Amino acid sequence: MRVVLAEDDVLLREGIASLLVREGLDVLGQAGDATELLRLVRATQPDLVVVDVRMPPTHTTEGLQAAQQIRAELPETGVLVLSAYADVDQAMELLAGGRRIGYLLKSRITDVTEFLAAVERIAGGGSVIDPGLVSELVTARRRDDPLAALSSREREVLGQMAEGQSNSGIARRLWITEGTVEKHVRSVLSKLNLPETDDHHRRVLAVLTFLEAR
Repeated sequence: MRVVLAEDDVLLREGIASLLVREGLDVLGQAGDATELLRLVRATQPDLVVVDVRMPPTHTTEGLQAAQQIRAELPETGVLVLSAYADVDQAMELLAGGRRIGYLLKSRITDVTEFLAAVERIAGGGSVIDPGLVSELVTARRRDDPLAALSSREREVLGQMAEGQSNSGIARRLWITEGTVEKHVRSVLSKLNLPETDDHHRRVLAVLTFLEAR
């Protein structure tokens, strides 16, 4: 496997390069910034690029931008992005690129077996997402889920509302009293922070929220 490596921390870069060479990979070149990385990749067209998210000169997202540029120019080249911390927005932007993509925290490199397995998986056409990032993604989804505050019964009631059921119809389907349904509906409307309008309009807004969250 032919690899180009980009990392501005020389010691870390040399350490990763040494590890890859020891495992039989051909490190075609090393870069300390995004400009040099793009030059190397265009000249050598490697199988895999390993790149740090933060690169000179601003140490923000130069590495990520270079990775996206590489994906656009050479879609068959695998890209493994390394980051010091799990940034959900950065990762989602990268992972939208499809196959042969990976996002790992730098702390994962210390587990040599796991790091090399990730390299092999990406080179073989797969994708790798750091477990720490998965946790962040789940948390972010829950945080952004407008239905997260609802109880399971309230979700059931809202689901019935989405099917066009009246309170009496919901009561029959869920085997509860109509008074209980009314209580759940009021709670749903309150938890979804819907604007104070007439109840019919609020029910419509609640159903729209439910459908958008699915």
